[in-house]
Amino acid sequence: MNVVIWISAAILVVAAVLVLIRMTIGPTMLNRVVAMEVIIAIVVAGLALEAVLNDNTTTLPILVVLSMVGFVGSVSVARFAARDEKGRKA
Repeated sequence: MNVVIWISAAILVVAAVLVLIRMTIGPTMLNRVVAMEVIIAIVVAGLALEAVLNDNTTTLPILVVLSMVGFVGSVSVARFAARDEKGRKA
């Protein structure tokens, strides 16, 4: 079981590095926001792996709060991007 957790952690680290690269070279604001959402998802998955590894259930509220922050952030950016430059809805 530990081997699977460590392989999953390595995959998450590689994914985080690739997303950070995408965040730095993203040509638009929306690309950077999507990269930020993916980073939040990677952090949630990493915390879930830590909870499984240490048989710890106290990280569940942290996982829920991080998921909610990611959702609210993506909705607010979508609402912001849906408006044109004059402040009207597109």
